[in-house]
Amino acid sequence: MKIYGDIYSGNCFKIKMICDLLDISHEWIPVDIMAGETREENFVALNPASQIPVCVTDDGEVLTESNAILYYLARDSDFWPDNLLAQTRVLEWQFFEQYSHEPTIAVARFIKLYQGMPDHRREEYEAKLKGGYRALDLMERQLEGRRYLLGDRCTLADISLFAYTHVADEGGFDLASYASICSWIDSIRALPGFVPMPAADSRPPARLS
Repeated sequence: MKIYGDIYSGNCFKIKMICDLLDISHEWIPVDIMAGETREENFVALNPASQIPVCVTDDGEVLTESNAILYYLARDSDFWPDNLLAQTRVLEWQFFEQYSHEPTIAVARFIKLYQGMPDHRREEYEAKLKGGYRALDLMERQLEGRRYLLGDRCTLADISLFAYTHVADEGGFDLASYASICSWIDSIRALPGFVPMPAADSRPPARLS
């Protein structure tokens, strides 16, 4: 199995996480978004949407969309509940992650960390901060009195939301007042097999596309 991705991207890191947690053998193929590699002809042939991550199975099937790939890889594991209602709850949080959480927290991180806060995006960044804090507030309420989003069991909902939440500070979000989120982050980091995302300052300098 081959996985094309950027380890510093939360959407890609969640796939690396589940592979590490479940000890899934794979070949990780780095893709440099900043250098425009997702727009190159060979990558577009793989995924016409020009997005990562992409998973190519041993059977040659091409899978896209991070949460769909998570399901494919972990559907027979303890990270995917066997109860229909619990499965639906996982999906609720994954839809929330892609609709309300990632578009605010991830974009704020990109503007601040990778673009260096250009003037023309500063107003957009401030709006992303507001939206991101709303998403964090909702997560904090859900996690009060719970170890994980759905209770005592870590599910794909947690994997999906951990990816960008645990690096939210890189986007300018202050997590100090989110005690439940901070405890939740620690619980996930303590999972057997967990391997952290490399520090942002270890990222190779961006090449010009």
